Amino acid sequence: MLDCSVVLGYSRVGHLLRRRTWPAVAPDALRGRVALVTGASSGLGEATAAGLARLGAAVVLVVRDLGRGEAALARVRAAVPAASLRTARCDLADFASVREFAAGESRVDIVVHNAGVLPPERAESVDGHETTLATHVLGPLLMTELLLPALRASADARVILMSSGGMYTQSLAAADPEYRTGRYRGATAYARTKRMQVELTPLLAERWRADGVAVHSLHPGWADTPGLSASLPAFRRLAGPLLRTPAEGADTAVWLASTRPGPEPGRFWHDRRERPRHLLPGTRPEPDEVKSLLRYCLAATGLSVTAE
Repeated sequence: MLDCSVVLGYSRVGHLLRRRTWPAVAPDALRGRVALVTGASSGLGEATAAGLARLGAAVVLVVRDLGRGEAALARVRAAVPAASLRTARCDLADFASVREFAAGESRVDIVVHNAGVLPPERAESVDGHETTLATHVLGPLLMTELLLPALRASADARVILMSSGGMYTQSLAAADPEYRTGRYRGATAYARTKRMQVELTPLLAERWRADGVAVHSLHPGWADTPGLSASLPAFRRLAGPLLRTPAEGADTAVWLASTRPGPEPGRFWHDRRERPRHLLPGTRPEPDEVKSLLRYCLAATGLSVTAE
């Protein structure tokens, strides 16, 4: 009922009501684990980094801007003084940057793909891909594949995709993943690529199952972040006190990384519970459409298309 109301389910109200029944996570649940969080210079990424650090993880704040990243690291360290933290530069929309970053990481247990963009107009990455597709789908796919040697060495590797409730409004754009047709809107591009993340989650879970890597996706609800303020100021003013704090929005990502035993891979989550991937008529894709999108993404990043 909360989810169907949207306002109650996605707002701070839903989080406050649901958390009353959540069991506590062990305070040292992530001791000895190494976690990478992309887009960790503010908002949900910074809050996720802090949440993982509180549970004992050694956290790498993966950022495009090292100056902003160091400022976020200082804030996380102030909140979690004993934390093991460092920053690393990586632009998810730049495949060369992704390759350079991945080559420097030898030990990884958890990857939280949180980096996000909401451009005002259509733009392309240095590799010639629409910016939201490159940042939300192609870059995370390439990074995870390149990190597989490190993830295989983990006893319990987990990859988590931070999606958005806005994806419910969009069908899968398998025939036009680069958003070349129709009137371009940044908010639509954002939601389209968040839909792609969710639809690809089951296929990626199967692709990486033999490597011992579990894949999950989630949406955080409506959280009051700098990205929301910059990209959707009117919505922020309207929602006001209903918005979740970044820590509340990050809670499910931290839980997916730390709960034991780990949840079943390939599912979509919100507020620590599995949620349906489709709510509106006409948004459920055919299985071949999802496979076609995965083939496109693998080819676009230069990865093998033989295993799906």
